[in-house]
Amino acid sequence: MRKALDITQTELAKESGVSQSTIAKIEKDRISASYETVVKLFETLEEMSKNSKHDLTAAEVATKEIITIQSSEKVRAATEIMRSSGVSQLPVLKGDTPVGSISEKIIFDKMRSGKTMDELKDMPIHTIMDDNFPSVNENTPMSSVTAMMSDCNAVLVLRKGKPVGIITKADLLKLI
Repeated sequence: MRKALDITQTELAKESGVSQSTIAKIEKDRISASYETVVKLFETLEEMSKNSKHDLTAAEVATKEIITIQSSEKVRAATEIMRSSGVSQLPVLKGDTPVGSISEKIIFDKMRSGKTMDELKDMPIHTIMDDNFPSVNENTPMSSVTAMMSDCNAVLVLRKGKPVGIITKADLLKLI
């Protein structure tokens, strides 16, 4: 996004208060930035983007290939998908309608509360899933999405009520 706006690392550093060397390390994947740093950089880029008359939308940022699982599937299937895909959370669907979410954290919380791995693996996802990820229309400005993500790990992007993308905190990091 910085490059698309034709902004140098030095200019972004000056506007955001984040050092140029930190920005360079983030862009080269040499460090993992804190959430606060990412938000600061993203908000600065959003503000600079507004000044250049182009505000990114949720659809422009979202990952289009959404990895999902059906609510009737077993927890084992969810863990296999998460492991093979390198993700830690999945939207749960019933048909093509979002009905909840499942994550490594939910599964670990169930184990900590006394469920064994053998019990968990054969449980239907709908019995342990969490609330649905928040969702936004595909034309929602990213400034609104960023504000939502301080309280959640992902936001579903919808077109006519159906998921067409997902935005995670990792997607926000890619914009820098």
